[in-house]
Amino acid sequence: MNIEIITPLSEEVISGLEVGDVVSISGYIYCGRDAVLPRICKEIQAGVWDRRGIDLRGGVIFHTAVSPAGVGPTSSNKLEIESSFEVLSKTGIKMHLGKGAIKPETVKSLEENNSVFAIIPPVTALLESQTLERECVAWPELGMEALYRIKVEGYQAIIAASHGKSIY
Repeated sequence: MNIEIITPLSEEVISGLEVGDVVSISGYIYCGRDAVLPRICKEIQAGVWDRRGIDLRGGVIFHTAVSPAGVGPTSSNKLEIESSFEVLSKTGIKMHLGKGAIKPETVKSLEENNSVFAIIPPVTALLESQTLERECVAWPELGMEALYRIKVEGYQAIIAASHGKSIY
């Protein structure tokens, strides 16, 4: 069964997702990986993130860089990425998209914040055809590793961690 979801995501939508569900994501999502996610967390923890005017509530963060060739998932279990899950979930991110196994303590923090982790296949060409817009919203000096907001239609992902359970 394919569950169509549109961003921003509500608490109710996330509460209804189970490990193994296939979702089709449409709307605006944020993209960042190891270079930018620690910067976001640092600003959130310092209480200055709101100055950017970027509302993460109900958001999706895709662990990827944005290049002219397109987007594709990077490993979510890299220290800089996985350590961002809890801070970003507390701030309002409802779905983390990437690939790879995450730690049990990360699965627990997702449950505590009513957030989920979904894996997305590394199919850059397909994802590029489903990416409608792209905009650098912070740290342009990082190039393709800056924080981007993209508009997507029909991104397919599989829920890998939800409600304290994981497929790994």
